[in-house]
Amino acid sequence: MVKLLSSGSKFFAGDLFQSRLSRQIAAWVFFSIVTIEGVVFVPSYLRRQTEELHRLETVSQEVLTTVKAEIMGDMPAQDLLSRIQLAENSLIKGVAIYSAVDGQRLNSIGEVPSFDAAALTVPASRPFWHFSLTTDEMVRAAIVRRSSDGTRYDVAWPSQNTPYILSIRHDATLVQRSMRRYVVGVAFLVVIISAFVTLVTLLVLRRIVIGPLLLLRDDLSVVGESISQSSPPIFASLKMIRRNELGEVAIAFQEMYKRIHQEIRERQEAEADLRLEQAKADRLLLNILPAAIAARLKDNETNQGAIANRFETATILFADIVKFTELAAHTGPTELVCQLNDIFSAFDAIAERHQLEKIKTIGDAYMVVGGVPSPQANHAQAVMAMAIEMMAFAETYPLVVDGQARRLCLRIGINTGPVVAGVIGTKKFSYDLWGDAVNIASRMESHGIVNRIQVSEDTYLQLKESYFFEDRGYLQIKGRGEMRAFLLAESKK
Repeated sequence: MVKLLSSGSKFFAGDLFQSRLSRQIAAWVFFSIVTIEGVVFVPSYLRRQTEELHRLETVSQEVLTTVKAEIMGDMPAQDLLSRIQLAENSLIKGVAIYSAVDGQRLNSIGEVPSFDAAALTVPASRPFWHFSLTTDEMVRAAIVRRSSDGTRYDVAWPSQNTPYILSIRHDATLVQRSMRRYVVGVAFLVVIISAFVTLVTLLVLRRIVIGPLLLLRDDLSVVGESISQSSPPIFASLKMIRRNELGEVAIAFQEMYKRIHQEIRERQEAEADLRLEQAKADRLLLNILPAAIAARLKDNETNQGAIANRFETATILFADIVKFTELAAHTGPTELVCQLNDIFSAFDAIAERHQLEKIKTIGDAYMVVGGVPSPQANHAQAVMAMAIEMMAFAETYPLVVDGQARRLCLRIGINTGPVVAGVIGTKKFSYDLWGDAVNIASRMESHGIVNRIQVSEDTYLQLKESYFFEDRGYLQIKGRGEMRAFLLAESKK
């Protein structure tokens, strides 16, 4: 206990009385002990007070002896108290003789006891005072009175064997002081005992109840932070296994935490896999459709109606690999597809650099548009810049046919005009363009010149301030009649 108390200053300041549960238990234990001690103390106090007063009555024996002698000598009532001398510091403050017949006071010295005639009436059941009574018997036969302030104690001994009743007033100040000391001593002892029992109770409870509860509370506070960690923490409440209900609660808490932690980890892994697959699906969808169209398609899962928008001005580019049929005839299928993949992948990178939208490839044909699906102020300039880069790429691409290096030859046609763009159907979605401007761009390519970029008059009007063009005049276009076409010159303004 001494070791525990000496090493527990931090404990007292930290855990013991700062805990609300500790304070509640301490209050209940302390006041319960005080209440029990108080209930036990009241009868003890009364008994102790009675004993002290009875001891005070024994001081009257000298007076009683003197009065007995006087009565036996048939001395008149007026002279019965003549031989009694009261000292200033005596415990006897006064003596009085009353008539046993009517209770009237016959003689007195010192302070007069506070008895009236009615109080001195002797009940038939009370024993009478006569000379053969012992001291204890006289004490039991006495009639007593205490002053309101408790400093005086009056005793009267009635008798039918004599014509007198003797009454003596005692100084009860010492008894009063003694009882105060007794109350203070008992109260101090009760407080010490209550505090000691309370402290011992708290120490025991702290060991077996409060301490484990605080550890469990701390474990609960770290659960939220550790629930997403890869491994569960080491719980302080399980460092010492207790073979009681709290130990069972701590074990049940750990088991519950493990299950929840495992479920959360599995759910997080599933969500991570789901997000990864979602990201793959989104990337794949964005490789097929423009981002804005893909978002609209996600919101329109049931595909109620077509997704379509009209653009008043857009620039369309068609590119075609010249003599692709001959190339296919002299190249293995795998090698041919790989070469096409290299070429069109390069075109895709150029289109992305100029913020253009690839529409589709058909065999050896490549189609791209500017100003769709997001409006673009300089779409014609961006498309022309891509066409120039495509020609530059074709000049440097190492095309191999029958083991021999050949130049990659392209025909490129460009047109500017209004189009409708969107997605139709319910399966194998594809973002496409419709309108006469698309057909004219295709004709510009098919009626163009190898390794040259041919544009329509509408595109020429958009770019004539930035590039030099050669006027080809009017070409006979199938389904359209004569249309004016221009070829991009070698130099740039």
